[in-house]
Amino acid sequence: MPPPTRFRAPWSRQLRWLTALTSALLLGLPLVLMPRAPAGHHPLFAVAVWLPPAILALSALFAIRGYAVAGRELWILRPGWKTRFDLAQLQGAEVKPGAMQGSIRLFGNGGLFGFIGLFRNSPLGRYRAFATDAGNCVVLRFAERTLVVTPERPQQFVAALEQAIQH
Repeated sequence: MPPPTRFRAPWSRQLRWLTALTSALLLGLPLVLMPRAPAGHHPLFAVAVWLPPAILALSALFAIRGYAVAGRELWILRPGWKTRFDLAQLQGAEVKPGAMQGSIRLFGNGGLFGFIGLFRNSPLGRYRAFATDAGNCVVLRFAERTLVVTPERPQQFVAALEQAIQH
């Protein structure tokens, strides 16, 4: 089997700002709270101090580092792991900048290290997003689901997918 064809997942300016501001808030909250610690160190106070950095760390684990087409699979590359999708059921792939416009997040992350999770809008219906830059959207339609990914070179990404499903 040939080596995977990899594509970076560049961050949009919006994602960089959202991640920076949210990270500052999540790291700043404990710094504000710790000097105000009550004498008895109530367990709820400890949760309030440690929960924001825990949310930041957990979100970082789900960040999108890139994408790869490997054999007949699409890999969503994460820090230290990957999410895999079988391309056997892929019915079509289309470059569609702005495909996520007007979306409502049903479940997931709306801007901390990515736009990741379950979303819905009128043109696509319900879909899963693994996105970092809405300007590079590629819509993948499978028999049972729709995915939106945002690789650095959308046209070449679609070509790699088409080549993978032909073999």
